[in-house]
Amino acid sequence: MNKYDVLKQYFGYTAFREGQDELTDCILSGRDALGIMPTGAGKSLCFQVPALMLNGITIVISPLISLMKDQVGALIQAGIPAAYINSSLTPAQSRLALEYACQGKYKIIYVAPERLLTEDFQSFASSASISMLSVDEAHCVSQWGQDFRPSYLKIVEFIDELPSRPIVSAFTATATAAVREDIIRMLKLHKPLVMTTGFDRKNLYFEVQKPKEKFAAVDAFLNKNPNQSGVIYCATRKNVEDVCDKLNTKGYNATRYHAGLKDLERKENQDAFIYDKAQIMVATNAFGMGIDKSNVSFVIHYNMPKNIESYYQEAGRAGRDGEPAQCILLYSGQDVITAKFLINNGGNDELDDETAEKIRRKDLERLKAMTFYCNTTDCLREYILNYFGEKAKSNCGNCSNCNFNFEQIDVTVDAQKILSCVKRMDEKFGTNLVIDVLRGAKTERTERFSDLTTYGIMADTSKPQLHAIINYLISNEYLLNTSDEYQVLKLTEKSKFVLFGQTHLHMKVPKEQEKTAKTVTVYHNENPVLFERLKTLRNSIARVQSVPSYIIFSDSALHDMCAKIPKTNEEFLEVSGVGQVKLERYGEKFLSEINSFLSESDNNNQSI
Repeated sequence: MNKYDVLKQYFGYTAFREGQDELTDCILSGRDALGIMPTGAGKSLCFQVPALMLNGITIVISPLISLMKDQVGALIQAGIPAAYINSSLTPAQSRLALEYACQGKYKIIYVAPERLLTEDFQSFASSASISMLSVDEAHCVSQWGQDFRPSYLKIVEFIDELPSRPIVSAFTATATAAVREDIIRMLKLHKPLVMTTGFDRKNLYFEVQKPKEKFAAVDAFLNKNPNQSGVIYCATRKNVEDVCDKLNTKGYNATRYHAGLKDLERKENQDAFIYDKAQIMVATNAFGMGIDKSNVSFVIHYNMPKNIESYYQEAGRAGRDGEPAQCILLYSGQDVITAKFLINNGGNDELDDETAEKIRRKDLERLKAMTFYCNTTDCLREYILNYFGEKAKSNCGNCSNCNFNFEQIDVTVDAQKILSCVKRMDEKFGTNLVIDVLRGAKTERTERFSDLTTYGIMADTSKPQLHAIINYLISNEYLLNTSDEYQVLKLTEKSKFVLFGQTHLHMKVPKEQEKTAKTVTVYHNENPVLFERLKTLRNSIARVQSVPSYIIFSDSALHDMCAKIPKTNEEFLEVSGVGQVKLERYGEKFLSEINSFLSESDNNNQSI
C-alpha cells in the first residue's frame, strides 16, 4: 500500500493536511524530521502513517499516561496493533507487552521516557528491529521551553545505546525559534526537515475579560452556552475546589482535577469528562496534555497562565474537531502576583542552582509577555502568532479586540502626570500606591507623599482608567514593572521622550464599559434530529466498548454523515474519518440508523 491507501484504510481520510504530506515523505525517505504544528493539525498521523509502512517497530516517546492510552486506544479502534509501556502497567504486564513486541505483534509502541533506560526495555530494544523513534511533545526536551522534563534528556542516551540508529522524528505544538533550535541540538537530529505549518487555529475565538467577579463571568458564559463541553483552568488547587463546588451547587455537571487528589479520583474524574459523563472539567494545568477529546467547545482560564506557550497549548484543547470554539481568559492583577509566586517557588529538584536560576529568570520574562497579552488592545490572535515568530494580519475578525468597538484617545498628558509621579516617588513603589497618590487618597501609606506636586493631580480619573493607562505604558516600554518579588514601577529610556513632549501617545479604549464573550452558534447543513440519533448510537457503542465516544467517531465525522447521507458501504467510506476497519465494525449499524431516519421522514411527509 502507498501512503494514501494507508491514510484511507486506517484513518478514513483521502488527503493529507498541510505539512503532513511533506513530513510523511521525509520520514519514509529515511530522513530525520521536526514538525511544529498546532493542536488539532494532525501531528500523530505524520509518524503513524510511516510507522505502518516501515519494516520494523516505531517507538513513540510520550510524557503522559493519558496521552498514551488515548492514542493507543484510537489506533486499536482503527485496526492498528499498538501498545504502551508506562507505570500504569504491572511488571508482569510490561514484560508481556515487550514479549509480544519482540514477536512482531505491534507496529507502534508508546513508552514513557523514564522507561527507556530500564533493564527490560533496553533488553527488548537491543534485539528488536526499530525503524523509527518519534518524540511527541518534543518541547519538553528544552530547558527554555515552558514544560521542561529532565527525563527527556535520557532519549539521546537511549538512541546511542541502540545497535543501529533509527529515523528520529520529533513533534510539538508550541515552540519559539530558540526552542526549535534546542530540540534539534538536544535530540541530535541529523539534518532534519523542519516543518512549521503555522500556529493559527482559525476556528478558535479569543477573548480577555477583566470582570469584577470571576465566577459571575463564568456563570454568565455557561448560561449563554448551555450543554457544551469545556475546561476551566485555575492556577491553584484551592481555586479548582472553589469553582467546582460553586458550579455543582448551581446545577452544572462539573468535576475536578489537580495533583492534590488521590490517583484513583483523578482517573475517575478524568474518565468522567472524557466519556461525557461530566460536562465541565475544572482543573489546574496538571490536566490536559495528550487528551484528544475532540468535542471541547470552550476553554476558560479562570486565572492568567504563566506564559503564552502554556496558554496557547491549554486554550488549543478547544475545537480539536475543527468546529468553532471559544477561549476566554479572565484576568486580574492578582493573577500576576500568583504567577510570580509560583515561578519563584516552583523549582525543579533535578536541576542545579545555576540552571534553575536561569530558568526562573526566563519564566519571569515569559510572564511579562503573557501580561502584555492580557492588556493589549490590538488583535489577540496577531499577538500570539507574532510571539511565535509568525506574521499575521492586524485584524483577524475572530477575537474580542477585533470584534469590539474601540476609539483612539490622546493620553500624552495623563502619561506625563503618571511618569512624573513615579519619578517623584523615587521609582521605589508599585502601581497601586502610585495610583493612590495620583488620586489623592488619604491613607497612612499616602500621607508621606501629600507634599508632592503630583499628589491628587488625577483625582477625577478612576482607578480602572489609571490601571489601563499604566498597563499601556508598561506594554509599550514607557514604564518598567520590575520582576522582583515586590513589583516596582521605574522609568525607561523612552520615558523622557514623553515627559519632554517629544512623543505623543494615543491609546485604544473600548467605547462601551462592558463586554462579554460572544455566543458561538454552529450551523450545519443537516438535520439536527439525525445528528442526535447518530450521536446516541455512537455513545451507546462507546459505553459497551468502554472507550470515549470520539474514538468511535468524532463529532465532525457525524456532521459529515448528516451532510452526505450515505446509504451504501461505498458511500459510507466517503465520509471523513471512515476507513475500512471502521466500515467493517460500525458501517452496518450507522447505515441502518440513517436509513431508518430517512424512512421515518418519508412516512411523516406522506401523512401530512
